[in-house]
Amino acid sequence: MQEPRLHHVTCANPKGLHRMAYWEWGAQDNPRVVVCAHGLSRQGRDFDTLARVLAADFRVVCPDVAGRGESDWLPDPMQYAVPNYVADMVTLLARLNVAQVSWVGTSMGGLIGMSLASLRTQGSASPIGRLVINDVGPVIEFASLQRIGTYLGAPMRFPSVEAGAEFLWSISQSFGPHTRAQWLELTRPQLRPAPEGDWIFHYDPAIAVPFRAFTPDIAAHSEALLWQAYDRITAPTLLLRGQHSDLLSAETARAMGLRGPKAPCVEFAGVGHAPTLIAEDQIACVRQFLLA
Repeated sequence: MQEPRLHHVTCANPKGLHRMAYWEWGAQDNPRVVVCAHGLSRQGRDFDTLARVLAADFRVVCPDVAGRGESDWLPDPMQYAVPNYVADMVTLLARLNVAQVSWVGTSMGGLIGMSLASLRTQGSASPIGRLVINDVGPVIEFASLQRIGTYLGAPMRFPSVEAGAEFLWSISQSFGPHTRAQWLELTRPQLRPAPEGDWIFHYDPAIAVPFRAFTPDIAAHSEALLWQAYDRITAPTLLLRGQHSDLLSAETARAMGLRGPKAPCVEFAGVGHAPTLIAEDQIACVRQFLLA
């Protein structure tokens, strides 16, 4: 089975430097690049199934956002924020040495992509040529954030990967139907061995600190800024939504189709937040859009 190559790029933070890991698939000299960015507590290996398919046509790059997977943890928990992640991605794009990339972003990765696609230098186009936003938008339902906050950063230990997979499945059934093999493949990179022999989550528990500081007032301010960013996007954009998503409402998805890049929305039945892009119909939808 095809496996990715692991690389690191050095990024700056207000207190020094940190290394961000990224997984690379496909030919290294392919100028057609797709960057796949994961959700809040996930990591780049979430996209293995999608990347294996896309690698026939693209160089696929799947970063571990700072604090997750093989990337360094940040010295100040309050640095775990989208503007800082965007800065890291600008550094990554410079390393990739291509004029533009396509972007597939799930949840938090979609917010990073939206923010990045809204930026441009004087006289040049956005670094994002095509954008896929997976189950997120400028309006994030606060009840969904409260649900995620009940388990994010919890100090949990598991006697085995299988036990960890069972727990993660208990809080992730909104991802939609998965076979046991598919779920184990998604789960293995989410866990790392602890010195005591147990298994723990493969992210810095401190990512929960700024998340738990999120209030309705902060959410309203962020919503206004995200709509401003979304309205500046000119790249062709596709919106994906789980039919039962509690994070991206149908109302917000409709509004995203009427303003900014006017993204058409493809909805997946039997799925909540968020489609994992493992099912064949989900992969086919993304691939068709990227190749258009």
